[in-house]
Amino acid sequence: MHTEFDVIVVGAGHAGCEAALASARMGMNTALLSINLDTIAQMSCNPAIGGLAKGQLVREIDALGGEMAKVIDATGIQFRMLNTKKGPAVHSPRAQADKKSYQVSMKKRLECQDNLFLKQEIVDDLIFDGNKVVGLTGQSGLKYKSKAVILTTGTFLKGIIHIGNYITTGGRIGELSSEKLSDSLRNLGFEIQRLKTGTSPRLNGRTINYKNLKPQYGDENPRPFSFSTETLHCTQVPCYITYTNPATHEIVTSNLNRAPLYTGQIRTAGPRYCPSLEDKIVRFPDKLQHQIFLEPEGPDTLEVYCNGISTSMPHDIQEQIVHSIEGLESAEIVRYGYAIEYDFVPPTQLKPTLETKLVECLFLAGQINGTSGYEEAAAQGIMAGINAALKIQGKESFILGRSEAYIGVLIDDLVTKGTQEPYRMFTSRAEYRLLLRQDNADRRLMKYGHRYGLISEQQWSKLLKKERAIEETLAYLNNKMAGSDTLAKILSRPEQTFDQLRNRDAELARRNIPMDVQEQVEIEIKYKGYIERQYSQIKKFKKMEDYKIPNGLDYSSISEIRKEARQKLSHIRPLSLGQASRISGVSPADISILMIYIAKKGALNGQINSPK
Repeated sequence: MHTEFDVIVVGAGHAGCEAALASARMGMNTALLSINLDTIAQMSCNPAIGGLAKGQLVREIDALGGEMAKVIDATGIQFRMLNTKKGPAVHSPRAQADKKSYQVSMKKRLECQDNLFLKQEIVDDLIFDGNKVVGLTGQSGLKYKSKAVILTTGTFLKGIIHIGNYITTGGRIGELSSEKLSDSLRNLGFEIQRLKTGTSPRLNGRTINYKNLKPQYGDENPRPFSFSTETLHCTQVPCYITYTNPATHEIVTSNLNRAPLYTGQIRTAGPRYCPSLEDKIVRFPDKLQHQIFLEPEGPDTLEVYCNGISTSMPHDIQEQIVHSIEGLESAEIVRYGYAIEYDFVPPTQLKPTLETKLVECLFLAGQINGTSGYEEAAAQGIMAGINAALKIQGKESFILGRSEAYIGVLIDDLVTKGTQEPYRMFTSRAEYRLLLRQDNADRRLMKYGHRYGLISEQQWSKLLKKERAIEETLAYLNNKMAGSDTLAKILSRPEQTFDQLRNRDAELARRNIPMDVQEQVEIEIKYKGYIERQYSQIKKFKKMEDYKIPNGLDYSSISEIRKEARQKLSHIRPLSLGQASRISGVSPADISILMIYIAKKGALNGQINSPK
């Protein structure tokens, strides 16, 4: 029996898939353990990848060498670029998935990956040597040895499902939960808390009346998610939009005495930015309608996901809610919505590498860290996989800064600020979003994927060729005159496009410049002033990030810092003044005192730590 590995990944959701692939591709003998191998990469909620800010995460995962973007390109049934009427900083790709095909495609890629072994197993306990994890025990009784363990358990830790007053255990409806693993973590000294999330009813599409509903089509010229995908090959299918109405709201408000969220049956915090229908109606009583997206789950099924009416109301109330909505008057519910409560590990207990502070070589990624969303999970997964491999190899850790990637923002938010509700990524969370666009993720991050062996030489050469073309085109536009202005000056005008510029200059037209190069050049020229301003801001930001805090600093001895701040700093153990400044409860005055204290200690030791 093969039970000895370099890395063991527990859980085969979106985080687990990326973690296992990254580890295996970096040469680690890797095991991926799942309660059920038939639900690898299952889309527990809506059948889509990407969206606002989430699309940026997917493209960053791809630039690092991950798989999510490639799989959605291969199995998508509708592709759209969101926010195109706004600036490029907030453009975000989104795709509807063939849900079952996505799952099967990801599983096959895992099965075909060298150094990766799939095992169906429920994990009950971790095995330690001192404060270092060295393996785990399965419910089967088998003991698995490893040099690192990555937990990506999703909603499966002591999962409890609610539909009205019906309660059952499960990580998803109809599936087992992991009942012992979080106890193992709690016994080690980890703080464990509970969160709640939910899902919407699914309908039989044959029973939906689409006649008066507004269709939402994909883009006429859809763009792939992955930088390695040349062309998308899919027949795009529409989604449809409908709305709740006063009758729907009356059904909900008159039955709150049967809603688990309002009877005290559910006591934990749910996602603020993706609330249940009950929450939306109670919190926004003046709003007469809420939008619902009817999302097809694939070309080989008639099942439709009702995005916008996540609920844990009883079965009969769900029937009334659905039938009160235009187009759904006769719709048949094939799967009822439900809420699920589950254990998670507050992420301030993690290092920025996603390794736990308490236990060496134990990494956590995905919903176990308090996040929501496939994309947030996958982003953490690839970072945990890379860092677990680097840890075993004795190499320097990989940490992305807030100025480098949305992934950096995500992880820094989690480990520095923690979360009391399911965390969701937004473009507004990124201070430097004009630089962290979805269109330039390859230019920002592919160097790291190549460094760690996750990006092929062919893909790397393609990027280098693109960079040369951008540089050459910018040089040409900045030097070529057209009347009294350079071509770059003309392109900087709001009404001018690259296509129009090509019509003015025969040499530019002759060069046959690829579309992705044109896009990068146009953005750099049109937003030059704003981009330079953000680079200037990043330079100041990096001074604080580069001001390192000595390991083991005793914050309790710095009496000039307020007691609350000393407690927070001792708990988080920030790596730099920059990270310390983002901790809730730590004031600018506390940071100034800390900086002076570190500088004095450094001077006494002959090592003055100061911003570069």
